[in-house]
Amino acid sequence: MKVSVIVPTYNERENLPELFERISRALKGYDYEIVIVDDDSPDETWKLAQELSGKYNVRVIRRTKEKGLSSAVIRGFKEASGDVFVVMDADLQHPPEVIPSLLKAIEAGADIAIASRYVPGGRVENWYWYRKLISKGAIMLGRLALPKIRNVRDPVSGFFALRKEVVEGVELNPVGFKILLEILIKGRYEKVAEVPFTFGLRKAGESKLSGRTMFNYLRHLYRLMRWEGELDRLLKFSLVGLSGVLVNEGFLWLFVHLGIDKYIANIPATELAILNNFLWNDLWTFRDLRKRPLPQRLLSFHAAALTGALFQWIIYVVLVWLGMNYLLANLVGIVLSFVVRFLFNRHVTWG
Repeated sequence: MKVSVIVPTYNERENLPELFERISRALKGYDYEIVIVDDDSPDETWKLAQELSGKYNVRVIRRTKEKGLSSAVIRGFKEASGDVFVVMDADLQHPPEVIPSLLKAIEAGADIAIASRYVPGGRVENWYWYRKLISKGAIMLGRLALPKIRNVRDPVSGFFALRKEVVEGVELNPVGFKILLEILIKGRYEKVAEVPFTFGLRKAGESKLSGRTMFNYLRHLYRLMRWEGELDRLLKFSLVGLSGVLVNEGFLWLFVHLGIDKYIANIPATELAILNNFLWNDLWTFRDLRKRPLPQRLLSFHAAALTGALFQWIIYVVLVWLGMNYLLANLVGIVLSFVVRFLFNRHVTWG
């Protein structure tokens, strides 16, 4: 198989000689090419890459009208001639020596092989605590928002390999840097493998992490949730929840007017609201996800309701203790408990 190593670049001139030499050593015995997609770097990264093409098998694509890492990778997919694509950064935080392990995973049957920082054996070197927090938080958010990737430990890795068929004919339109996330949601594949690696220190150049990067990641998640239909599911869950409020209030009024003590009447009214919500979610919101037997789904839905209620109460108590107005604290608790119940039901009851 022929391997195309796609490297998007912007002001990475100082890293190229070492990068090309290490890729060349790592892929000795393979039929390979290095595809540099450069966004017209002011330091003329593209020019040095062209000069080094006399020594290494390098193709250079200089883009003067387009910008962005993800679009550069997509351009690389279109221009590459390999059967397998490897995507990596030029800053040497992605060790070229890991590429053969990714290719072995592909040869063993994986459609996508990810160099992962978060599987056993993988790690990150010398990151400040807040960088680790941002990275882990972004991954957790992505896995919750997009259930399709919940078993992938490092879905935002920038270092991965894939068979060309995974992206062939697929319309990719990512926001920001996280092209792998887009591929995992839209690509054509069955098996994903993760290979541990150590994410090292940048040798030269500047990190591209910024507030805008994080904002674009959230935009990207939003767009992928829409594409996957998860936003529609969330809207349905919300409407069902509102119907449950009406059922709860209506039966509470009825039971009290039938002479049942108002403290006791709240119990059957609440249970009827839970049954109402379960019925509509089972028939409408999560209809396509029904796998477990009905009694198990119903029991799990009750557990989600109890978990949400407990979470709401804890948030309420904490915020009131911190001095927040009790009505506002209750509202915050309701909103957060709604999120907890949705995630519990999406991943457990109908997961």
